[in-house]
Amino acid sequence: MVTFFTTAKPFKGHNGVIQRNALKSWTMAHGQAEVILFGDDEGAAGVAGELGIRHEPHTEKNETGSNRADYMFAQAQALARADVLCYSNCDIIFTEDLCSAVERVLRTHKEFLMVGRRWDTEITKPWDFENREWRKEVRELALKTGRQRTPDWIDYFVFTRGFFTDLPPLVVGRVFWDNWMVWKGLDTRKPVVDASGAVVAVHQNHDYGHHPQGKAGVWGGPEAGSNYRLTGGWRHLRTIADASEVLGAEGLKPNRTRHWSAVKRYVRQAGRVVLYNVWNPVWFFFLGITRPLRNMLGLRSEALRRSRD
Repeated sequence: MVTFFTTAKPFKGHNGVIQRNALKSWTMAHGQAEVILFGDDEGAAGVAGELGIRHEPHTEKNETGSNRADYMFAQAQALARADVLCYSNCDIIFTEDLCSAVERVLRTHKEFLMVGRRWDTEITKPWDFENREWRKEVRELALKTGRQRTPDWIDYFVFTRGFFTDLPPLVVGRVFWDNWMVWKGLDTRKPVVDASGAVVAVHQNHDYGHHPQGKAGVWGGPEAGSNYRLTGGWRHLRTIADASEVLGAEGLKPNRTRHWSAVKRYVRQAGRVVLYNVWNPVWFFFLGITRPLRNMLGLRSEALRRSRD
């Protein structure tokens, strides 16, 4: 049994469609699925009643009104009927392969964190869950027409109760909080499993109209900056590629490429250090000392241009 939990945007327009699709799929992931929807967003109570899921309208928020992960993870672990929980963004459709993956991991580990790459898929209408083949059809749509994102995109976390405690007040729906969660799992020295090869997590494509500044606000706004500071910076950020184990057709295996992922991360960071701490100062110093000469050449060029006219 798995307890799913999430928070949502207002249930309006396309967002309303894909969020209903996601929540409905979770209720059908297995026979005893539990779903908890946090937040008082428009339409949340009605959808919770319609789908027969638990609604917790209260959430702790930051100063701008975004929901905090620390509150939801603590409350979900206190309320859940199951000992395995799954936080997911409210636009992911899951089928039975998620719970199958959980069962396979539990055969080896009593405590774990499981994450996986998503499949971006174009879905614009309510999915037909009355169709007995709905699971097969949504998987085929994702695999045939979708795009599997890179390990940087982390949309769900499956974990055992008690795995996450004392989280900083990071906000969901912004960058960096998900990367910190993977780092936190690895820092506990407990298994962190990459289930990308076993779970087809169908992400329903959407725009960023829920944020006043759109995608730029989600990725680079003040809340993203606050999340970055709360995580402690790049040293505490990881991706799915850093998982300690990989779940595949033959079961769990050590992730032998994780150290290469670390090398690439450090190279990227070294590049940023060189750019911001070395190259930029040198470049601006060069601009400063050559400014008189450039100004003089600029005046002469302007004079030459006038003489030709």
